[in-house]
Amino acid sequence: MSPMWGSVEQYSTIHWSWAIAIYLFLAGLSSGSILVALLVKWNRHERSNSSIWDAIIKAGAVVAPMAIFLGLLLLVIDLGRPLSFYWLLIRYNITSVMSLGVLFLLIYTPIVMVFMLLVFERSVIKHPFLAPLEGLITLVKSFHSYAKIIEYFLFGAALCVGSYTGFLLSALYAIPLWNSPLLPILFLTSSLSSGVAVNILIGLLFFKSTINTESIKYLLVLDTRVILTELPLLGLFFIGMFYAGGDAPSAAKAALTQGFWAGIFWLGVIGVGLGLPLLTVIVALRSHVYRVGYIVINSMVVILGVLMLRYYIIYAGQIYLG
Repeated sequence: MSPMWGSVEQYSTIHWSWAIAIYLFLAGLSSGSILVALLVKWNRHERSNSSIWDAIIKAGAVVAPMAIFLGLLLLVIDLGRPLSFYWLLIRYNITSVMSLGVLFLLIYTPIVMVFMLLVFERSVIKHPFLAPLEGLITLVKSFHSYAKIIEYFLFGAALCVGSYTGFLLSALYAIPLWNSPLLPILFLTSSLSSGVAVNILIGLLFFKSTINTESIKYLLVLDTRVILTELPLLGLFFIGMFYAGGDAPSAAKAALTQGFWAGIFWLGVIGVGLGLPLLTVIVALRSHVYRVGYIVINSMVVILGVLMLRYYIIYAGQIYLG
């Protein structure tokens, strides 16, 4: 494991490792990127004459399926018995958060793949080895009268995927830092923030010819609002722990003041992940300066901050038990 995150061996209580933290991050990144792509499509293009598939939407169509597939691959490998993973796909328990999560993923993943095919239809048709997919695209396009309903359904599925990771942790009552009703909301808002950042980053780096500056401004405003939501959510998250009773108050105090992970929270999550992007976006919006270099660096910082939040919740939750 990278020294940046510390050695797992120093914590005898660690059962959910870095692989779970990255899976939670990738699942949130996937849901956030498709949520952002759909918001841009609905709010920035249906009222204009520009191409509906601009750089931000293309970025979301690429990132969402790639991130969820990488996350699921990592999760299957981390289970230790990857050949037995299929049991999760055929046996369901509606009272189990993990079973519901698998169900959400089974619904979400194929739809987000179809969305990608529609966005990159011209590129798919050009390649002979992708020719079999042309029939699928034609079939999907035959339901064009239901396009908005399907998009709403995809949006709802993405919301479920983004929040279920928080429900997965909050269902573990024995860990004070995870047992909070605010955790799913916190994970969902941070997923949206990472979606804004990754779509801007990928759009600027790989789809620059179809960049719509109005979409960038729209997303910068959106990210500012999301960050201003995350900060009070984090405050309420820990205030709730202090008033929860039992081991929760001492666990919250330790998680905020003791050791390596307290530093990660204040310097990484609050300072780098929320404070610095908020300052950068406010300056950009007030001065109307949208330099590509600043926006790229800001996007990378936001993504790093969301990743550190996942790491912090996973590791601090298992270390600081009260």
